[in-house]
Amino acid sequence: MNRNPVLDPTLQEILQVVKPTRADWDTRISVLDQLRNVLQSVESLRGATVQPFGSFVSNLFTRWGDLDISVDLFSGSSILFTGKKQKQTLLAQLLRAMRASGLWYRLQFVIHARVPILKVVSGHQRISCDISIDNLEGLLKSRFLFWISEIDGRFRDLVLLVKEWAKAHDINNPKNGTFNSYSLSLLVIFHLQTCVPAILPPLGEIYPRSAVDDLKGVRKTAEESIAQLSAANIARFKSGSSRSVNRSSLSELLVSFFAKFSDINLKATELGVCPFTGRWENISNNTRWLPKTYSLFVEDPFEQPENAARSVSRKNLDRIAQVFEMTSRRLATDSNRNSIIGVLTAPHISQSLVRTTNVQNHHHHANGARHPHSLQGQARPWNHQMQQNWSPSNNIQNPPYWPGPARPRPQQNWSSQNNPRNMQQGQAPFQGQTRPVMTQTQTQQQQQKSQYKNGKQPMTNVPSGSSQSQGQIGKPPGQVNGVSFARPAGPISQSQRGQVWRPRG
Repeated sequence: MNRNPVLDPTLQEILQVVKPTRADWDTRISVLDQLRNVLQSVESLRGATVQPFGSFVSNLFTRWGDLDISVDLFSGSSILFTGKKQKQTLLAQLLRAMRASGLWYRLQFVIHARVPILKVVSGHQRISCDISIDNLEGLLKSRFLFWISEIDGRFRDLVLLVKEWAKAHDINNPKNGTFNSYSLSLLVIFHLQTCVPAILPPLGEIYPRSAVDDLKGVRKTAEESIAQLSAANIARFKSGSSRSVNRSSLSELLVSFFAKFSDINLKATELGVCPFTGRWENISNNTRWLPKTYSLFVEDPFEQPENAARSVSRKNLDRIAQVFEMTSRRLATDSNRNSIIGVLTAPHISQSLVRTTNVQNHHHHANGARHPHSLQGQARPWNHQMQQNWSPSNNIQNPPYWPGPARPRPQQNWSSQNNPRNMQQGQAPFQGQTRPVMTQTQTQQQQQKSQYKNGKQPMTNVPSGSSQSQGQIGKPPGQVNGVSFARPAGPISQSQRGQVWRPRG
């Protein structure tokens, strides 16, 4: 394959815009805290926990991504089935409480969906949220996608690019008969399984059966068992000395992705996408998929034989194939940066790239360094040391954010050890502690900074070696329409590690 010299740097520019920054993480964490406050006003939901899942947990969300939330009920140490009627009743009560709070808008109750959900938008942060009850399956699938992203970093980059491309061409909306984001992630997995040499293994080699079927019995035991087996198999795959290494660039993988599915409408009449086996499977020979009633079959490898692409209609499948084919052709031949951006992104992305480029050109230094304030996302916004294992017996890492239990977090004193002024740059405070309130000394420092900006000399000088001049001063707790919130941050303590796979109760 002849490599397009413009494509790789253009893809990196797009990723810098769409990857979430620390502020994007903090915004979503504040939304979760806001929902926890609402739960306390619903008698039947007191004691329930708020658990994010989906792309936020799998680390596959973009700066504009939605937030999937599961309200987990307390039901002892065992996994108990929560009926659809009960979920509908609880969500109706939550809906009334959210309306009464005045902190949410565009509230929509999708009561008859396969999984009943509340669709809302947080009034302050403007984050779209899908709220469900006891969505253990969604939590499990999110963790699997996170583990897969740890095998090869190109998987995450491809998913982010494909999701933005699909939104730009209006084929990432299951309500309109096209892909949901989960099925797009599975298509990327399948592509990396079927390229030569393969980058990802068949998912049956990571977990040998439908993982959702093993969510039974004691929750903590079941989930840790799934994690341990998956961790061992992932480690075995990554350490395989006989495995050929695929060194394809991101642009080569993206072009071949679009080429692979450019005739998906024709293949779908006989073949299904099966990430579990890592192969195209003949539908007529697969008894789990019959009778076939779907235009496209993308088997959910963690909840077999469910079809993750069941929303795709026949009419839209033909249009989807045309978009795949057009994109493949354009990326293979077009060497114009702006044209490539137009094919892969929606207008708000391309406009952001133009603004960023203009700023960089205006402030470009003689040595070619980027302007320090240019917009760049973070591939891994959390500290590596903050990633903890589920238990000492596991070698598999947690997704980046695991919320604490739904209980008030008291204000704690800041010792010299974890004072934000004494932290290294980029280090987050320990989990469970709120940010300190501004002291009088810190307020004076802020005034001095304002005087500098206004061209005035500050009233007093702070010695360069003093503790007051080191690090960054923490911000006071924020408020959302009068409701205080504090961001959980930093590493999970020894006493909190059990909260990752905590039994309900």
